[in-house]
Amino acid sequence: MYFKDIVERYRVDLEQILGQLTDTLCSSVGSLTNANKIAKTLSSVRGKQTSSETIAKYIEYLSDSFLFKEAKRFDVKGKRYFQYPNKYYCTDIGLRNARLNFRQQEESHIMENIIYNELVLRGYRVDVGVVEFTETTANGKRQQKSCEIDFVVSSGSTRYYIQTALNIDTEEKEKQELRPLFGINDSFKKILVTKTYAKPWTDEKGILHVGLYEFLLDEKSLMS
Repeated sequence: MYFKDIVERYRVDLEQILGQLTDTLCSSVGSLTNANKIAKTLSSVRGKQTSSETIAKYIEYLSDSFLFKEAKRFDVKGKRYFQYPNKYYCTDIGLRNARLNFRQQEESHIMENIIYNELVLRGYRVDVGVVEFTETTANGKRQQKSCEIDFVVSSGSTRYYIQTALNIDTEEKEKQELRPLFGINDSFKKILVTKTYAKPWTDEKGILHVGLYEFLLDEKSLMS
């Protein structure tokens, strides 16, 4: 039904490309991509050239039909947006799973998509954060590093930096997840959402820890 409406409304000529594009976006929720990259992938699969302009146009159709939403990349320190690549999230995880025939049940990506949808539903602007910092290597050299923050969430003067993880069951895993948050030097709240039933609590470094279920059931959980 969705495809029939999109094809008729926008007079889509390459229906097969539209379908393959949808599969690609469903398979890669939470991954950075752009029209050029997708065009190259589909061209190699089909053995026939597909232009990035066509892919960009079809992505716009899918977004205008409320099947996907785009999350732009935001330079936290530079206070600017990158032109590309960006991320795309499915507005309905059930449709996404059905489209993929209930394969590719990557729990971490689905959890990230669900959190994104909930934040949008609550009226926040949701971007993907990028933070750059200088790090000293083992041999004493200083080099620039770039880390990704899952979500930079804004509403008026309010801003949250949010990382998501299924679990942080090891010290190394916790360090990996929290590292991007430590690269931010402003005073906005920094949050880690994990797949637990835990009530919100703040650690000694000022990071607010929130369980996924508490986050979904309590709209005020991020304000704790």
